[in-house]
Amino acid sequence: MDRVAVVINEIGAIGIDHDLVSQISESVSLLANGCLCCSVRTDLQHTLRALFQDRVAGLIPEFDRVMLETTGLADPAPVVQSLLTDPLLAKHFFLDGVVTLVDAEHGNLTLQTYVESVKQVAIADLILLTKSDRVSEDALQEVKQAVANIQPYAQQSLLMFGDIEPSELIGRGLSSCRATEAVSKLFPNRLIDQQSMEATDHVDHSRPLQQAIRHTSGIKTFSITWNECFEWDAFSSALELLANLRGQDLLRVKGIINVMGKPVVVQGVQHVFHPPVELDCWPSADQNSRLVFIGRRLDANAIRVLFHAAGKLRADD
Repeated sequence: MDRVAVVINEIGAIGIDHDLVSQISESVSLLANGCLCCSVRTDLQHTLRALFQDRVAGLIPEFDRVMLETTGLADPAPVVQSLLTDPLLAKHFFLDGVVTLVDAEHGNLTLQTYVESVKQVAIADLILLTKSDRVSEDALQEVKQAVANIQPYAQQSLLMFGDIEPSELIGRGLSSCRATEAVSKLFPNRLIDQQSMEATDHVDHSRPLQQAIRHTSGIKTFSITWNECFEWDAFSSALELLANLRGQDLLRVKGIINVMGKPVVVQGVQHVFHPPVELDCWPSADQNSRLVFIGRRLDANAIRVLFHAAGKLRADD
């Protein structure tokens, strides 16, 4: 993945992914405090222009492509539209493909509940099914069929613990160098006419886009920080309690926790949390614990109190 610029979109007020990825690559631009389809669409356009200008000026290393990682709430359609309708972007960038990840364990329920997930599958050129090792073959086939009912033309592949050849991610879109005339004929309705799009785009750009476009299903995001230094057993017990009580509404949780002075990464989806990973060092001078939540009907104050109590367990001991 050399010669790649990475743009990460964080929806929370605290940038977790940026801290993690910036240890590996310096070519990272963080779009904070909103998802691409809402409040930072203009920032995306600005970021891509700035990346190209810095590349030409020699301020950053040469790159051949940009990989844009959106939030789980993002509607990819406005992102695609930006690439097609912005004349400066269209001159230097083309869409190489859209890759969507589908959780095999929760995918069926997610597709039934959240319209955003349906849009992400519908517009995908490649669909990667994660967590297939956690479900039965029948359940996996149900998810595959649900995805195929929405997008029958996109390739589906199993993704085990993120292990994939980088070459499989590129050259997927109709604008890519791999797209042939035969493939293009399969998707006559997916080709977007630039002139008609410009003529029918009546979004009021005088207002923030987050006011013009609202997410459905009562989904919201918030971030919480703590000064406490946690004992792992106390923190994991609080996390387990939260997952048991509200797992259905925890769409995504991720963060960096101060465990006896050491940075530990935690992340999960609904009831399922990945094994914690201890980092070699703190990614920044900030050693406070912080978690980003994406979910439904969650009480941020109640969650703060829960983990504050977990931190107090160490102090009381």
